[in-house]
Amino acid sequence: MKKLVILASGSGTNAENIINYFKEHSRIGVSCVLSNKKTAGVLDRGTRLGVPCFYFNRKAFESGDVLKLLKAQNPDLIVLAGFLWKVPEDWIRAFPERIINIHPALLPKYGGKGMYGNKVHEAVKANNETESGITIHWVNENYDEGAIIHQAKTKIAPSDTPGDIAKKVHELEYAHFPKTIEKLLTDG
Repeated sequence: MKKLVILASGSGTNAENIINYFKEHSRIGVSCVLSNKKTAGVLDRGTRLGVPCFYFNRKAFESGDVLKLLKAQNPDLIVLAGFLWKVPEDWIRAFPERIINIHPALLPKYGGKGMYGNKVHEAVKANNETESGITIHWVNENYDEGAIIHQAKTKIAPSDTPGDIAKKVHELEYAHFPKTIEKLLTDG
């Protein structure tokens, strides 16, 4: 059985979607959910779905305790699903081409430090873009600069608000993220 570990900082809708997608899968399963935010909804969602969930603070993250936990889990893939802290280089060395992230825009546009969630959708709207989308990419030492694995696009109408754009992007995330994870773990 291939194992996924999900890291998230927020409500956890993508994590829940991934957990549900692989719940009955014969070859892939979610072994745990980790969050750097004690009050993150992802912890409640994961627990409700029967997945072990763990909170960690900045000290545990920086001291290497979280990396030790990850090594003990020995995941085939680490999935960042709305995880907002920069992944340390020792994680990247420990899990080469085994850490992926999803970004709510078509990278390389609207990526980098501070570009997440509604900030991305507001920037897309402010620049009168006619399309947006998602980018699933490998994690490297720089924010949102890892090699692109998959992108999906959606049209943006001039009347769309940042909230409308967010809804369209979320639909792409739910449709494409689990399938891309599955493809990575079954085609490799």
